[in-house]
Amino acid sequence: MSRAFVSEESAEAAAAQLPERPVSTAPNLVTREGLRSIDAEVARLEAALAETGADHPDHARLARDLRYWRARHATAQLVPPPGAAPREVVFGARVTLRRDGGSVTYRIVGEDEADPAKGLLAYTAPLAVALTGAVEGEVVEVGGGRPAVTVERIAAA
Repeated sequence: MSRAFVSEESAEAAAAQLPERPVSTAPNLVTREGLRSIDAEVARLEAALAETGADHPDHARLARDLRYWRARHATAQLVPPPGAAPREVVFGARVTLRRDGGSVTYRIVGEDEADPAKGLLAYTAPLAVALTGAVEGEVVEVGGGRPAVTVERIAAA
């Protein structure tokens, strides 16, 4: 048996064992930055996949990730940024919260953009869901045994 045939079988076996990335059932709302990030990821993965052969160990992962990002691009719903001075917490707004004597600021973004450590909170996250529609000064119960938060400030991103 030729070595090429064995490599091809190995790549097919790896692809068969690699599960698809789960896709959220929530609407794929995105900010302008989020859509740009999706476009960049599709381009990066297309380039990486073009550079790897079918027998490359990363081929199956790259192909799977490209399928995911193409699906996310196809379903992306661009949400215009909130006005200059949003009166309530909405998608795309930056909200500063006070909890336990400290303050934290989050921007409400799409699921693929979310990174709470960087202040980016998915609109589907329980905290974002609880905050949506709240106004400055409002105390919001988050649930799950967590203390309430007070909305200190709402701003455009």
